[in-house]
Amino acid sequence: MAHHRSAQKRLRQTVKRTAINRSRRSRIRTYLKKVEQAVASGDPDAARTALRAAEPEIRRGVNKGVLKLNTASRRISRLTRKVNEVEAASRT
Repeated sequence: MAHHRSAQKRLRQTVKRTAINRSRRSRIRTYLKKVEQAVASGDPDAARTALRAAEPEIRRGVNKGVLKLNTASRRISRLTRKVNEVEAASRT
């Protein structure tokens, strides 16, 4: 347990930030799962809509410091590729 007042305050802040960051990370994962489910269902419209909703949420995670930029870019790129494959498969 922290003994100095500044250390006690820092502990309170850390607990608060941890809860906020955990919530943000969970929210991002939820959006990722929605895209994955839409891709798995094979519905290109649902997949595109889910991707459009997920991308800003992932980018917001970068701005808030929950994700690194390259990680977010990689995830968006992979999701986009999957959605494009679903769209291509539905056209043929």
